[in-house]
Amino acid sequence: MPRSVEQDGMKIDWDVEIPMDDGIVLKCDVYRPIAPGRYPVLLTYGPYAKGLPFQEGYPTAWERMILEHPDVAYGSTNKYQSWEVVDPEKWVPHGYVCVRVDSRGAGRSPGYIDHYSPRETKDFHDCIEWAAEQDWSSGKIGLNGISYYGSNQWHVASLKPPHLAAMCIWEGFNDFYRDGSYHGGILCTFFANWYDMQVKTVQYGLGARGPMSKMNDMLVCGDETMSDDELAKNRISFGDTILAHPLCDDWHKARSPIWENVDVPFLSTANWGGQGLHPRGNYNGFQWAASKDKWLEVHGLEHWTHFYTDYGREMQLRFFDHYLKGADNGWDKGPKVRLQVRHVDKFVERHENEWPLARSQWTKFYLDPAKQTLSLEPPKTAAKLDFAAMGDGLTFMSEPLEKETEITGPVAAKLRISSSTEDADLFLVVRVFTADLREVTFMGAIDPHTPIFQGWLRASHRKLDAEKSKPWQPYHTHDEVQPLTPGTPVDVDVELWPSGIVVPKGYRIAVSIRGKDYVWQDKTGAKLSNFKNELKGSGPFLHDDPRDRPPAIFGGTTSIHVEPGADNYVLMPIIG
Repeated sequence: MPRSVEQDGMKIDWDVEIPMDDGIVLKCDVYRPIAPGRYPVLLTYGPYAKGLPFQEGYPTAWERMILEHPDVAYGSTNKYQSWEVVDPEKWVPHGYVCVRVDSRGAGRSPGYIDHYSPRETKDFHDCIEWAAEQDWSSGKIGLNGISYYGSNQWHVASLKPPHLAAMCIWEGFNDFYRDGSYHGGILCTFFANWYDMQVKTVQYGLGARGPMSKMNDMLVCGDETMSDDELAKNRISFGDTILAHPLCDDWHKARSPIWENVDVPFLSTANWGGQGLHPRGNYNGFQWAASKDKWLEVHGLEHWTHFYTDYGREMQLRFFDHYLKGADNGWDKGPKVRLQVRHVDKFVERHENEWPLARSQWTKFYLDPAKQTLSLEPPKTAAKLDFAAMGDGLTFMSEPLEKETEITGPVAAKLRISSSTEDADLFLVVRVFTADLREVTFMGAIDPHTPIFQGWLRASHRKLDAEKSKPWQPYHTHDEVQPLTPGTPVDVDVELWPSGIVVPKGYRIAVSIRGKDYVWQDKTGAKLSNFKNELKGSGPFLHDDPRDRPPAIFGGTTSIHVEPGADNYVLMPIIG
């Protein structure tokens, strides 16, 4: 039976049971107003353990956030803070019920872990409908959370739960293949390492081997204590399973949204510095979902910070008050797109009506091989430039800008390349340098030295979907491998994920074409408690699994061919 208490201005029901159709019983915690009544619900479903305090599970992230943004901790005891979900002490007083569900196999919910699977999505759907039937519920269910708790909102919306009324997807990817598992067809090792650090550590069955919750003195990972072998049998081998699906096949598609079914009102929030996982999904979801009422917000700083600051929380509250309570607060008359426009030293809020911005001046910056520069004019002579296929590559830099220049939106590159082997991986980075050639980087979603734009492509995955591709956003099918003939040039289109920057007068723009992940500096000392690797510029979003990039195939020489009729350029959205 659930344990109920009244404290800190809330009625709290611990470990409430939610039965699933296959007999598994999931566990949730419910935070609600003390006064009897029916209230709208904010629900999350995910694997990070509802009973694990933010401060204990992710201490470095918490300490940095409250040090630099004291409004996050102000007005709350912070006893009920958990990773990437709302603080109930800041929502229950506004007349909301907060429900946290431990997903199947995680925290205090038994079962087999299979992330983003159709089974998980069905569970999420049924949790929404369960919450709508409770005597404390108004029947209007909202979803609000970061990352995993945002990404799976796109998926469950595809099932059209009848009582799902609104969603806030805070930095949440949606295309399982292109956004997360394979960037341009190149395996990203993030999910395998994330699984070790953030999922296995709170798997159901750790029991007495796991932490005790300071919220309620319950074992965070269930009362049953299993052996390592038993735990392994209750979870997918996530990294190995992703490796076994190198193309965008049915396994990946089953873990991605059906856009014509996503018709619920939503607020999609992206991070300029989120290269490597989430923002592509936030931008594409805003563009592609069938919803008539949809909104896009873009901000900076760490992945989690603005979700908890007064800026982010008050924006979420206005959105949910409108759609879950029917408040006539002007939300529906506000701007469709809210940008915290990024400058080198500040953010400036600006409102827009669409994405990409209609007034974008799509400008080609050509690679000039003679001086290894970027030019607004195509080069006049042919050339071939070589670089080590798994090395630092080549950088092309503009002259100092004659005026302040804003680049905001998606970026695309068109290149003619060849390889000495049957394949080649391309890592493209748009960078900014000061007048004295010091690189400008930013506090990204994860990494404190994030560049401006990044994109990736495996040359054998160059096949395009003609219907979905745009000049500014090539869309690759990733449904077959087209090997290269050594030494024979091919044309490739590279998608660089959307971002934005206002570049000051006198600064320079550069494009690097590399054979490996961007590195700001070999040694940075930057670490977070929930990631294995030192943060050197690309965060945890690395492409270094030798099983995916054997040197015999990817360790040769890559060449860029500049020829008449085969200009190499990067297409950028200059905002007038």
